[in-house]
Amino acid sequence: MKKTMRQNLTAGMKLTAVASALTILSLPAHAEQWRGWNIHPPGYPNSIALESFAEEVADKTEGRIEPKVYHNAVLGDQPDAIEQTRNGALDFANFNMGPMGPIVPATNVLSLPFIFKSVDDMHQVMDGEIGQRFADALAEKNLVALSWFDSGARSLYNTQRPVETPADVEGLKVRVMNNDLYVEMIDALGGNATPMSYGEVYQSLKTGVLDGAENNYPSYESSNHFEIAPYYSLTEHLILPECLCIAKSSWESLSEEDQQIVRQAAEAAAEEQRQLWAERSQASREKVLSEGVKINEVADKSAFQEKMQPIYAEFIKQNPQLESLVNDIQAAQ
Repeated sequence: MKKTMRQNLTAGMKLTAVASALTILSLPAHAEQWRGWNIHPPGYPNSIALESFAEEVADKTEGRIEPKVYHNAVLGDQPDAIEQTRNGALDFANFNMGPMGPIVPATNVLSLPFIFKSVDDMHQVMDGEIGQRFADALAEKNLVALSWFDSGARSLYNTQRPVETPADVEGLKVRVMNNDLYVEMIDALGGNATPMSYGEVYQSLKTGVLDGAENNYPSYESSNHFEIAPYYSLTEHLILPECLCIAKSSWESLSEEDQQIVRQAAEAAAEEQRQLWAERSQASREKVLSEGVKINEVADKSAFQEKMQPIYAEFIKQNPQLESLVNDIQAAQ
């Protein structure tokens, strides 16, 4: 009896060893562990799309590449993450083009107010030849842009009144992102532009340090700014694309087969993100409306656009090499 038990135990151990060996052999010999940066929390449209990208790459490469997304900017703020991706310390990231200007000057074109007429126009332009020109400029700085995400249209909101014309902005203290073009935009409308950290805006609106700010529906809703600044006016003055970017060193280490897999996964992620973004924007709009926010369409945006002409003229004067890019974007819409 004891002998039979020993024989069975020995046989079982051998089978286990064989199974373990086969498992090891089935794994990729040199799996690449990719780290990905994301500023948004889990569950956000961009975050969901990035997780889909990571899963698709891992699946289609049969584990040769194993991407992991780190949400909530835990690996640093965007300027740090840009540098980390450029030098290969990070493998991929979702970057907004607004803060990209200091590194890739051509992307400042995308921050010109009213450069895009609509979100659909932005998609069309960025998915075509012009988008490739921006990708080429990013590649010169060791960033490979594989697809373009959506960040919606940014509009003005404030505590005082609906904005129908530029005159309605006069005297308002408006928070903007830290970019000279955004400061010039509000100043050109007669407002007082105040660059400020996003996390400080709620309290500043509440105490009267600010009269307003500008952002898209999801940010306006999720930040609870609508509780204090109930006038949301659809100026849609900024429509900023975002990229799903890969470190050039990570990209060049891939075989042609894996490059194709990664690119296709990035393009699929962009499609998913845009759809999720549209759904989230609609849900946010409905929520703030239910809470009593007064949303107004801006019937004539040309009055606002006219106020931006000196900004365009000065921008082209300072960046003559980008004039054709500005003209081509405008002509493509």
